[in-house]
Amino acid sequence: MHFSETFSRILLYTAAIVSMACVMAVFAFLVYFAWPVLAGGEWKDLLSLNWRPFQAHYGILPMILGSMYLTVLAMLVACPLAAGVCLFCSGLGPGPAAGAVKALVRFMSGIPTVVYGFVAAFTLVPFLRSHFSGSAGYCLLAAGLILGFLILPTIVLIGLSALERVDQELSLTCSALGLSRVQSLIHVIFPAAWPGLLAAVLLGFARAVGDTLIALMLAGNAPQLPDSLFDSIRTLTAHIALLVATDSQSQAYRSVFAAGCLLFFIAAAVNITVFRVQQKFGGLSRDG
Repeated sequence: MHFSETFSRILLYTAAIVSMACVMAVFAFLVYFAWPVLAGGEWKDLLSLNWRPFQAHYGILPMILGSMYLTVLAMLVACPLAAGVCLFCSGLGPGPAAGAVKALVRFMSGIPTVVYGFVAAFTLVPFLRSHFSGSAGYCLLAAGLILGFLILPTIVLIGLSALERVDQELSLTCSALGLSRVQSLIHVIFPAAWPGLLAAVLLGFARAVGDTLIALMLAGNAPQLPDSLFDSIRTLTAHIALLVATDSQSQAYRSVFAAGCLLFFIAAAVNITVFRVQQKFGGLSRDG
């Protein structure tokens, strides 16, 4: 075995071990600081609807539900748009236009999150405030719309990659059967690419759950259950960002680590699901 091959193998193993160690260190850190809250029986208080730290109530359930509401709304915005963009770029649109749309999506993926939030704070928020009575503008709807556009490139780019991979395998077969491009995409390529499309949706979901700035800048940050799309909410990520500078010995501060553990488990569950789907069904299109 040549020295370069041995060195490359050692380097790759080292990188893998370091990556795994970093993930385990983050998990151990969160569990260590959250354990006094979880083991002391205070987890029941954490799962209450009351967040009143000055009255010793530290329920984070409104933030958990706020994260779910915001994520679902963002997915409802992003998924139909992503499906349309993927179909357009996969052959339904003219070549130059499809290329321009792909370039635009790639450009969107590189725009900093704070730019989305900043622009929305000066455009969308005043629009909602002036056109819907009773709305302060900083609400679930504002954050959900912008978060949907934020995760759109993630879903589109991963989805396009899955469609292009299947298209290369099945396009000749579809042509031999006399199928049009529209028929091929809708009846053959899209169904065959579902594992990759599901992975795109799940990773978009994880991106939405883990985002902090959009929720922090646009959702209003009120620790409550919303009665409508125009009510203010607070997400787990925004909750952590708001409390990280508080007294490190307070119960409110310690509840942050419980919220961090929950986010860690959500991210782990999504990534494990994506891995299992790809492992079990990744070869579905090739197998027929």
